[in-house]
Amino acid sequence: MARPVLHAKGSFEDGFARIRAELDVPEHFPDEVLAEAEAAVPEPVRRRDARDIPFVAIDPPGATDLDQAFAAERLGDGYRVFYAIADAAAFLKPGGAVDTEARKRGVTLYSPDLRTPLHPPRISEDRASLLAGGDKPALLWTIDLDPSGMPTHSHFERAEVRTREAIDYKMAQSRIASGDDGSLGLLAEIGPLRQKQETARGGVSLNLPSQEVVESNGSYRLAYDESIPVEGWNAQISLLTGIVAGTMMHDAGVGVLRTLPPPRKQDLRRLRRQAKALGISWPDDMAYADMVRGVQPDSPQSSAFLLQAARSFRGAGYVGFSNGNLPDHPEHGAIASIYGHVTAPLRRLVDRFANEILLSLYAEEEPPAWAVEALDELPSQMGKSRSKESALDRTMLDFVEALCLSGSVGQEFDAFVIDVDERRDRATVQLREPAVVAHIKPDGRTPAETLKLKLEEANPHERKIRFSVKS
Repeated sequence: MARPVLHAKGSFEDGFARIRAELDVPEHFPDEVLAEAEAAVPEPVRRRDARDIPFVAIDPPGATDLDQAFAAERLGDGYRVFYAIADAAAFLKPGGAVDTEARKRGVTLYSPDLRTPLHPPRISEDRASLLAGGDKPALLWTIDLDPSGMPTHSHFERAEVRTREAIDYKMAQSRIASGDDGSLGLLAEIGPLRQKQETARGGVSLNLPSQEVVESNGSYRLAYDESIPVEGWNAQISLLTGIVAGTMMHDAGVGVLRTLPPPRKQDLRRLRRQAKALGISWPDDMAYADMVRGVQPDSPQSSAFLLQAARSFRGAGYVGFSNGNLPDHPEHGAIASIYGHVTAPLRRLVDRFANEILLSLYAEEEPPAWAVEALDELPSQMGKSRSKESALDRTMLDFVEALCLSGSVGQEFDAFVIDVDERRDRATVQLREPAVVAHIKPDGRTPAETLKLKLEEANPHERKIRFSVKS
């Protein structure tokens, strides 16, 4: 099997910069935004002193924009979850320069070589970030769970917290395996309980392998990421919080939800046909969620099936509402619940507005006018931002694929088919090594079919790769 040729780091970074320019990704913050961020300090408001709670932040290695910190304790035969969220709004004046710039950006954008933040680093990576060791203003969720992991009570308030430590996922998993008897040990109990609740309500978290660009030895390489259990457990705490928050806003008739239609009947019928063609057993009486939840991406057949299952969900978006005018379709189909984005205000615009509304609801006060007035525009703003985010991710991958393979033209690679789209006249193939996904002519190909491909072209400037099938 051919091995890709590595390139000097600069050749990658020049390409990354060119892509950001093409997609109009901002290079810097305007001077007035930086000046306002530098001068920003939280207004004196009543906050719970929660510095005694032993919070731990679990994030990817090197992360400095820490949105969340977790802690838990036993509560009778159930649990009490504490979830601290960065108080971004404490450092932003509604209608001010930082707020206006954030509304333009929508989300933090990630490139392989740098991060383009939603807020100036003075806020997102310093004063508002829940970094370990310092006292920080935060928003504090307290959610009580019964022995099965179901929420029985919740509260949301402003607080002052101190994150005791910030660790990455591998370290968290290692600590749990070593018998951590604190919050991490409880996360290993609560996470699986919440996963069982997800199963019970018909939700599904697809275990999809995805491509990622990884810096390595002064260059970059492509890899398929591999998740570890603690990532799923940690995600369940965020999902739990989003479900509680979304339900609260829905019941109050004011807020913003993350929505996703359920799979259409015709999509499910097609997915069953694809499972049969791939040799994957799907009993007639087994529901979609139960089926895909049990499939692991450990073979060409299962990887191809999971990709098709993911495509069964289409149309994710946001919906804002007020004055009791509830959306017609408020649920998130994959989560199988009403759900709101509230746990990443440093990196996602919508969360800040939802959190301010929620603080008022829990305090039995009227939500601030500036937050409610934004509800009409937020779905559109977030939609545009998410589109740019997707375009950046895909274009960066296209470039890295082409550059990594540019020295391997004429060589052969092992691959398998993961999708056939006759309407678009293409088949999608996945190389076993490196982590490249490409397209070829369908020509009667079938999902999970193994192939040997010859690389005919790899053009980094045009971000294009082309393979032929070796007979």
